[in-house]
Amino acid sequence: MVDRQKKLFLLDGMSLIYRAHFALEKTAATTTQGMKTGAILGFVNTLVEVLHKEKPTHLIVAFDGKEKTFRHRLFPAYKSHRPAQPEAISIAIPYIKAILDGFGILSVTHQSYEADDLLGTLANQAKSMECTTYIMSTDKDLAQMVQDGIYLYKPSSHGQKATILGEKEIVAQWEIARPEQIKDILALEGDPSDFIPGIPSIGKKTARKLIKEFDNLENLLAHSDQLKGTLKKNLKAYAAQGMLSKRLATIHTDVPIALDLEKCHYQGPNRDKLEPLFTLLEFKQLSQRLFGRTGELFA
Repeated sequence: MVDRQKKLFLLDGMSLIYRAHFALEKTAATTTQGMKTGAILGFVNTLVEVLHKEKPTHLIVAFDGKEKTFRHRLFPAYKSHRPAQPEAISIAIPYIKAILDGFGILSVTHQSYEADDLLGTLANQAKSMECTTYIMSTDKDLAQMVQDGIYLYKPSSHGQKATILGEKEIVAQWEIARPEQIKDILALEGDPSDFIPGIPSIGKKTARKLIKEFDNLENLLAHSDQLKGTLKKNLKAYAAQGMLSKRLATIHTDVPIALDLEKCHYQGPNRDKLEPLFTLLEFKQLSQRLFGRTGELFA
């Protein structure tokens, strides 16, 4: 049985930072010194909302490393089409990590792996430790990790409440039998956001139909003679590309990192660390909200 007293939130750091940046990009949130602070403010507001409403007992925020990952070695074009990271985000990241430290929240990264792999690895380990785990991200790839005791948590946005997706919701959304089949879907239809090539002429509808019939990519390729026309031709011609795409889309759960529940146990924020940061960033309303008489996290 899952211990409902252990409520672990695993946050996809860069996904949430980018989300905050673009959500507040046009609000012109800047300090009197001209520093753009929208990404920082949006991220912290989202974090505070989760802390206040969900009351997690344990938290970890995973970040991508600066080095190229094993996926780039497999496929040099992986994510190659993405624009350079906005300067405002590059500036924001050190402040966000300092704020996380002020909240007593563990940040993790690992060379050669993406944050998704860290989140998947930690979620699997948490399952063996009988935690209820929520992976908080806007990245659809992480839906493949959903299973009993592991949920995908999509933060509130534009007035819409946060959404928690379990196995039932994921299989209905993707029209599959098991969340793990998402990597097979992505291997066939590709993923433009990550530049995963997929197999030509196979789109969303066809990919779901094929996986529903053949269960996984390997079985589909082994029985491609049962198909006809362009579909059969492309599956044979691009079989290797399909298998490569599946490797790129698969979240690795064997990253050499160990989940330490004691280190990520949430014990509350450190006012002495946070208040000077909020003053520097000119987050007056946020500071009052947290440190005032009715402070949400200090009451």
